[in-house]
Amino acid sequence: MVRLVQAFVLFVMVATLSGCGYNTIQEKDEAVNAAWSEVLNNYKRRADLVPNLVSTVKGYASHEQQVLTQVTEARSRVGSINVNANDPASLAQFQQAQGELQSAISRLLVVSENYPQLKADQNFLQLQAQLEGTENRITVARQRFIRAVQDYNTYIRRFPVNLTAMVFGHKTRPNFTVENEAQIQEAPKVDFGAPAQPQQPPQQQPQQQTAPPQG
Repeated sequence: MVRLVQAFVLFVMVATLSGCGYNTIQEKDEAVNAAWSEVLNNYKRRADLVPNLVSTVKGYASHEQQVLTQVTEARSRVGSINVNANDPASLAQFQQAQGELQSAISRLLVVSENYPQLKADQNFLQLQAQLEGTENRITVARQRFIRAVQDYNTYIRRFPVNLTAMVFGHKTRPNFTVENEAQIQEAPKVDFGAPAQPQQPPQQQPQQQTAPPQG
């Protein structure tokens, strides 16, 4: 009889938790964690490309020391951050460091346009292709993470799921922020092959001829 009562109580508890969204909270929380792991993996892939990229560029443009140093230092800052995806401040710091690395890499690629032999180097061409693919994967991973966090946060705020979330300590998760929402809809454009467009000199306005004075 006691076992029957215990089984009934257990059944009621399971049914109650399921009805209040406990299982769904766990599923959506795991979806956020999986999306975050994908973000980290792709950011790491980009950081791993940097040493070979810097080494290759240095072989043809060693005097571009300032740009090379900026890329190396930006990668070092990224590697020194122990990011906590549940801490808004930590996530913001991580996002800023990744943005600085992306900007430094972009400046390095602009410099490479001045060195035709570098642009023809097979190793450099392979690194360019890998970097372009990685940037696309980063954008896709960020989009998935943003959507997963939005889905999770929206769900645990609904009634009565919010009560279940409060009881079991589930809180809203911080998300990536962008100055322009369109930035998460499109991968950064990294054009590796097109030469820099020369600046057009300003057109001179024709001088007006003055009529000779009448005698």
